[in-house]
Amino acid sequence: MSEKSQYSFILASASPRRKKLLAEAGYKFTVVRPDIDESAFPAKGIKPCEYAERLALAKAKNVAEKYPDSLVIGADTVVDFDGEIIGKPADVKEAEQITKKLFSRPHKVITGIAIVRLSNGIELSESDTTTIYPKRLTSEQIDEHIKSETWRDKAGAYAIQENGDEFIERIQGSLTNVMGLPMELLEQLLKRFIKKEIPSQ
Repeated sequence: MSEKSQYSFILASASPRRKKLLAEAGYKFTVVRPDIDESAFPAKGIKPCEYAERLALAKAKNVAEKYPDSLVIGADTVVDFDGEIIGKPADVKEAEQITKKLFSRPHKVITGIAIVRLSNGIELSESDTTTIYPKRLTSEQIDEHIKSETWRDKAGAYAIQENGDEFIERIQGSLTNVMGLPMELLEQLLKRFIKKEIPSQ
């Protein structure tokens, strides 16, 4: 029996992109939006990958507290620009600043994944990193992107599945990671979760 059919889980995320990736891969899941204040997690003094994993774990634990017997998966995506953690833009001005910065030279997209089941104390977290080699955007392209408002609620103010051909020269690493959920890493973590569960069965 595969991991996809053996386990149903709760996705602690309201991201439509993550829902789509999981559904297309054949996973059985329900969605419960976590209730955490991301601003309570300072980004200074911490590596981007650790920050993404910390937020993913906080989201998973927040939902797992309500459903302790369920397998809960949390995820968080950030952009690493020369060590600076860039999340979702707060407004138009910040979206424009982020876009100009990120499309000046290569940057990294990092997604942390956390798997939690409180009833048996299982807690796993890891992250995946993809390097983005962007195209140079003209002022007109940047203006059009900001006006389109497709940057809202997206780390780095863009989504590769929506603007990939226009914005990206090439990527090095997982495409689904850039889309918000590295499916290869998720499968690896589920296998580790199963190994941890077997002794208790």
